[in-house]
Amino acid sequence: MATPIQLNQANLQEVGSQMPVPIYDRSADKTDIVHIGVGGFHRAHLAYYLHLLKKDGEASSLCGIGLREADTKLHAIFKTQDHLYTLMVKHPNGTIEPEVIGSIVDFKMGTTDPQPVIERMAHASTTIVSLTITEGGYNFNPTTGEFNFDNPDVQHELRHPQNPITVYGFLTEALKRRRDAGLPAFTVLSCDNIEHNGDMMRKMLGAFAEAQDPDLAVWITQEVSFPNSMVDRITPVTTQADIETLAQNYDVADAWPVTCEPFIQWVVEDKFSNGRPAFEKVGVQFVPDVGPYEKMKLRLLNAGHSVLGLLGALHGHPTINTCVEDKLFATYLRAFLDQEATPILGNIEGINLEDYKNSLLERFANPNIKDSVSRICSESSAKLPKFLIPTIHENLAAGGSIHFATLVIAAWCYYSDKEEDQNRQPLEIIDALRGKLHDAAKKTEKEPLAFVKQERLFGALAENKHFAEIYTSMVHKLYQGVPIKKLMQDLG
Repeated sequence: MATPIQLNQANLQEVGSQMPVPIYDRSADKTDIVHIGVGGFHRAHLAYYLHLLKKDGEASSLCGIGLREADTKLHAIFKTQDHLYTLMVKHPNGTIEPEVIGSIVDFKMGTTDPQPVIERMAHASTTIVSLTITEGGYNFNPTTGEFNFDNPDVQHELRHPQNPITVYGFLTEALKRRRDAGLPAFTVLSCDNIEHNGDMMRKMLGAFAEAQDPDLAVWITQEVSFPNSMVDRITPVTTQADIETLAQNYDVADAWPVTCEPFIQWVVEDKFSNGRPAFEKVGVQFVPDVGPYEKMKLRLLNAGHSVLGLLGALHGHPTINTCVEDKLFATYLRAFLDQEATPILGNIEGINLEDYKNSLLERFANPNIKDSVSRICSESSAKLPKFLIPTIHENLAAGGSIHFATLVIAAWCYYSDKEEDQNRQPLEIIDALRGKLHDAAKKTEKEPLAFVKQERLFGALAENKHFAEIYTSMVHKLYQGVPIKKLMQDLG
């Protein structure tokens, strides 16, 4: 077997005989977007949209930033591959569409020497600093919602502004240099699943800047835009099998390709400090208020994932598509979406909710994606308080159904306590609060509401008599050994 072609700029023409490759200019002359958090999702989403624009003649390019030690692997691979990577779009019928993406032209690590990263952000050509940093990167106290000043990295940055560690230290120092140089502020564009992500970033950065440099904080408030955005594309973790598929079927050696589904969506508030690329040309929807779209995605797609993930984990389904292939799981999910999630959404301009829900079932069923249940269940303590628990609160207030979502909470309790499925097979539990979840859940047999008394996650849910009765009945049956599928069937 011939040696696969190494993916890099010099070999692009040869790689182009196997799959589409960028033929546009990849020089760093017009690097106007700097992105923090270059994971698989970013490379399947914003970087892909920019790739489409560049194919259409747009000059914009992107510089990736790594602020965590975990980013060093990608940094090394990008160096070898001239920042090129393969995006493998996996269709439900088994077709794979690979394409080399070239919109990222540079990648800088800020862990050892922060100065090149600060300089790149502060450079006159930078108009947008975008971020995919997930819940933990926002550094807020989950109980109060306020900025966490107890973080030792933050304490270091307050004392040493020119030697930042967190995203807040880098943004603040870069904005300070722009202000001092008489340059306009860049836009800070959040691209993750935090609800009202732009508002959250504005609040957190404002609190940090106020503590570090009150005068600068005033300038940031006046000059920096923080548009909210809703992002969507299922992007599973890259596997060794994906790397081998490229090598064997397409004769290309890519050390870190990205896989994703065909569906892609990005809804953004059109509020930018210093201009933006014409992303609307490639399907991005710009709106005055992203709130209704954001809520729709969080309460339908993200909550739907958690419904399948936690119930599927207890039953022993390995992937999301195997959950949906099980008729009971598909029926249960649709009932949750129709009876509990949809009634609290209201009308969303330009969206047919029935079509959207139909598309979710099709996307989740994609057998070529094979999104693992363990990935979906990971960090549930950060996900469910945003995706699922608010739906229970709102339906309790409105007199709506809560049964389908409540069973998911009962399943989460059992999952956190036993750390195995109902077949006695161990579960992979990945959660920053794993210990606390386990400690609360293991009290359940003596104190049925112990798990839901964690106020930082559930608020005052345990004090609601209607919820408490339903939850107690469900969790009692689980601990008696009633199969999760029997409980799902009983809800009909």
